[in-house]
Amino acid sequence: MSGKVSKLAYKPVGILLGIGAGAVAGFVFKEVWKVASGDDDAPNATDEDRGWGEILAAAALQGAIFALVKAAVDRGGAAGVRKLTGQWPD
Repeated sequence: MSGKVSKLAYKPVGILLGIGAGAVAGFVFKEVWKVASGDDDAPNATDEDRGWGEILAAAALQGAIFALVKAAVDRGGAAGVRKLTGQWPD
């Protein structure tokens, strides 16, 4: 099977995996934030009662978790496509 076909096969899989990764990352972030801060709600950038440090720490943690989950899901999806098609998606 050509690389072009495996790339096409991965596209819909990648989209679905991306949606799932976002949901998983959001859940993981909320749970990690609860443990790390002792607060049930993570701050939003526009929360007037939260300081810059807390806002930026939450954003950095959220970004790191999202990137980690997305990389793991993308890598797993590509490996799955290779198992099905015999080709690594580009």
